[in-house]
Amino acid sequence: MSEPARKGSSWTMLLDYGPLLVFFIAYKVAGSGLQGSLVATLAFMVAVIISIAIGLAVVKRVSPMVWISTILILGFGAITLYLRDPKFIQMKPTVIYIGFAVLLGGGLLRGKPLLKWLFGPVFPGLTQEGWMKLSRNWALFFVALAIANEIMRATLDFDTWLTVKVWGVTIVSLVFAIANMPMLLRHGLDPESKGEVITDTPVE
Repeated sequence: MSEPARKGSSWTMLLDYGPLLVFFIAYKVAGSGLQGSLVATLAFMVAVIISIAIGLAVVKRVSPMVWISTILILGFGAITLYLRDPKFIQMKPTVIYIGFAVLLGGGLLRGKPLLKWLFGPVFPGLTQEGWMKLSRNWALFFVALAIANEIMRATLDFDTWLTVKVWGVTIVSLVFAIANMPMLLRHGLDPESKGEVITDTPVE
């Protein structure tokens, strides 16, 4: 991978996961409980707006997934702040996961892998079959994440839920992305680009 590509990938990853880290840090600084969750939600909303601005200025690219995720963050965040109820910001990842699973699943039924439209430049040379399998894998993964988030939301307090979501879900997502690389290489991915993985996942 060229040096500009490495820098672009690093910036993209920082912009994707930076707001989530801000959410976590703001909650820890503000203190646990309702007040902490509200402060963290507001910080999260501000962070995603800044992330979008930096992405447009520096990387010159913000994926449709991130745009949609940002709109949902601002929407659910506003409801959380207005009603002073953190359950709405906790529901937001489930809505995002289900939404993307449905979109990817609908594309698969029509024989049109939507990930090819979203990430075509990231995986040069990948065959149609490879894109179909990648879309299928991510659709199933999003379904699993939605179920996991609902279980965590129902059984964990906000502090534990946030910790698991920031660290556990992020690590699992990166591991899943890397686990798809052998399949991608078998389906035409240019070996020169194997250092790239989908890190442009929706901000959670």
